[in-house]
Amino acid sequence: MINAYDILETIRMIQDECLDIRTITMGISLLDCIGPDTERACEKVYDKITRCAGKLVRTGEEIEKEYGIPIINKRISVTPISMISASSDGDPVRFAKTMDRAAKECGVNLIGGYSALVQKGFSAGDKAFIDSIPEALASTERVCSSVNIGSTKTGINMDAVKIMGRIVREAAEKTVDDRCFGAAKLVVFCNAVDDNPFMAGAFHGVGEPDCIINVGVSGPGVVRSALTKYPDADINLLADIIKKTAYKITRVGQLVGVRASEKLGVPFGIVDLSLAPTPAVGDSVAYILEEMGLEKCGCAGTTACLAMLNDAVKKGGVMACSRIGGLSGAFIPVSEDAGMIEAARSGSLLIEKLEAMTAVCSVGLDMIVIPGDTPAEVISGIIADEAAIGMVNSKTTAVRVIPAIGHEVGDELDWGGLFGKGPVMSVNPYSPKKFINRGGQIPAPLHSLKN
Repeated sequence: MINAYDILETIRMIQDECLDIRTITMGISLLDCIGPDTERACEKVYDKITRCAGKLVRTGEEIEKEYGIPIINKRISVTPISMISASSDGDPVRFAKTMDRAAKECGVNLIGGYSALVQKGFSAGDKAFIDSIPEALASTERVCSSVNIGSTKTGINMDAVKIMGRIVREAAEKTVDDRCFGAAKLVVFCNAVDDNPFMAGAFHGVGEPDCIINVGVSGPGVVRSALTKYPDADINLLADIIKKTAYKITRVGQLVGVRASEKLGVPFGIVDLSLAPTPAVGDSVAYILEEMGLEKCGCAGTTACLAMLNDAVKKGGVMACSRIGGLSGAFIPVSEDAGMIEAARSGSLLIEKLEAMTAVCSVGLDMIVIPGDTPAEVISGIIADEAAIGMVNSKTTAVRVIPAIGHEVGDELDWGGLFGKGPVMSVNPYSPKKFINRGGQIPAPLHSLKN
């Protein structure tokens, strides 16, 4: 039963500790839009998106007023467009422009799904589609893109890894006048999930229903505030506090998801209980780690603290919701986390340490600005390393790096809003070019044979 104390505590978390619903994301299947005529297929894509999501923003605003819970973003994810465009006779970028037009009509801030799944090889049209990604991101405002290049079951497609190093650079180069923002809307995955509500990596998996609502919660500020009340607690007590706090945060997500499902008349999918930070002061995963006892995020002990935080968040959240999915854990995007930005500026947080942290966090190397002269093969090497962590550990990992064209270490790119700002971080200058150029497939690990 909900009592007065619970209500007042939730109000306090919203007002003082940055608690919010980060996103409600409507997933929409476009499989029924496939056809050989690109113009007709695009018309069907636009009609399907606007028909299904036409009331999404208004519904989110109504729920905000009804419960007093901020819902920061209303978003859409669609079936990977490489599947839709493969049978069409035209430029895949036309689908991106159609998605962008539909997103603007619906009023959502981002739409994901300009995506390809090539973990085991390229199907018809995949290479041409991937080559179109930089142009698609440069010529649209709200479209996000992702490519899955590996999985625990299949291994890592190193031919795709090589291509994606080039694509990331081209996405930055084509948007150099917009602070290389194209690369900030592009994610390279290993073990991508079908029900991720967070951008830029969201797409609507082929095994999902025709239309569904997924919710992504936030709440790093709430967790940090809870920990400040116990400055001398041991690790066991800290874990218990985090679990109880994650439970409360996730209950809010469950409430919003169920209500949105009822009002829109579509199934409720999952709550992704990831702690998603923002550049706002106090809404930081790095500050949680420092509250645990680190002098600065990135110092020795950071990976251990993050592992404990991630585990406690999952254990607390899973008891609060009937449907947990997505990525679920703790995000560590550098530019979107005030504490991570400070740690990177100070030199405490390096890319090598971030890579170690990705072995125990929710996703991977996220929103990291690297020097503009970083070669494509070095970016490919970063992608390969991160994919290897995901493949071997049976977890989702991702790379979203932004080559800051014309900038070097010590400079900064500032996008504003939830994308935040990031210092240009140094990258190991030695080259993996010969390794990347070998191509082929890194075999799946032995523990993939579970059937």
